[in-house]
Amino acid sequence: MANAHYIEPEKLIKRVAEELKKIETLKMPDWAKFVKTGPSRERVPMDEDWWYTRSASIFRTVYLRGPIGVNKLRQKYGSKKNRGHKPERFYKASGKIIRVILRQLETAGFVKQAEIGVHKGRIVTNEGRSFLDKTATTLLKADKPKREVKKEKGENGKSKKTKQETKVSKQE
Repeated sequence: MANAHYIEPEKLIKRVAEELKKIETLKMPDWAKFVKTGPSRERVPMDEDWWYTRSASIFRTVYLRGPIGVNKLRQKYGSKKNRGHKPERFYKASGKIIRVILRQLETAGFVKQAEIGVHKGRIVTNEGRSFLDKTATTLLKADKPKREVKKEKGENGKSKKTKQETKVSKQE
């Protein structure tokens, strides 16, 4: 089974976002159309499906780094603010958006709160892990190039490789 660690993050997040759109508990709230993702931003996101992309990204981050809390996620999604002639300064992302997404992922059964040793935060459940791994597997299968093998019958009735195939196998 493929592991979500080995897939390009952009492709995985895009595919997971498409899958999360289909789940009823993960819906973009009405107020999300009008909010910025943090104080360092000037405008609301241009993409209409930004909520699902952020949800998929948070889901992947919890998968990789869990247990992880809202504060660490705010730092991860924060950025520098352009303050005119003053030097830029780092601002954390909006905590409300992250909290709501984490709650939605919890109600879907993909994430749960846990305490592992000293660390406290959200971790991915077995259902969430299998969801991400299945999505990663479908991406791997889609990316594999399909080769057609041509075989000809020889004089003795056995199949033999054509000249093109022997050249290809020697180059590899």
